[in-house]
Amino acid sequence: MVFDFADSRGGRHADAFLGDLRGTLVCDDYSGYKALFKRGVTEAGCLAYARRKFHELWANHSSHLAGEALRLFGALYDVEREAREWDPAARRDLRQQKGRPAADTLHVWLLAQRQRVPDGSATAKAIDYSLGRWDALTRYLGDGAIPIDNNWVENQIRPIAIGRNNWLFAGSLGAGQRAVAVMSLIHSARLNGHDVHAYLKDILERLPAHPASRGCKSSLQSKKPRLG
Repeated sequence: MVFDFADSRGGRHADAFLGDLRGTLVCDDYSGYKALFKRGVTEAGCLAYARRKFHELWANHSSHLAGEALRLFGALYDVEREAREWDPAARRDLRQQKGRPAADTLHVWLLAQRQRVPDGSATAKAIDYSLGRWDALTRYLGDGAIPIDNNWVENQIRPIAIGRNNWLFAGSLGAGQRAVAVMSLIHSARLNGHDVHAYLKDILERLPAHPASRGCKSSLQSKKPRLG
């Protein structure tokens, strides 16, 4: 896992970080990604983000309409739970067989409800988000390798998001870049099954005597997959 640090939310930072990527990017509607899509990156929307807007309406206002939306979104997630352990080809087939009709039902429902709610309301905004990004939100249906949402990544970075008020100000661009390098190392070690404390202790104890011209490989890696 790799973290990046930038001094603003400008799209140029996403472009510089992703470089020559020509794959698929699962994301929300952050405007900084728009230039990437123009140069060939494929956009896939995060369905959880679209669903979350209705969940907030249901949780905060007991909206009956939002509850119905959640039921329709749930039908799409039922398909994903069924195909969770399947290979991409089989997952795509199931998505086409069951997920596509469920998505079509949701789309028709969204269009119908949009005619019944006033412009500018929270419900209208939730519906408009899904309708405005419909192609991106349903792109996963045609490719079994694309996830339905970005929840896995969000869960991995949750400790950073929860604690960021404690390190809101890095002090300088260089300090921020060093911080994300450490975060990348720690999270990569954890994802590879290492005891993070033991991993860092092993590296830091040997680092002072390690030639700068050579890479640094922890002895713990003989037992675990190599970190990316």
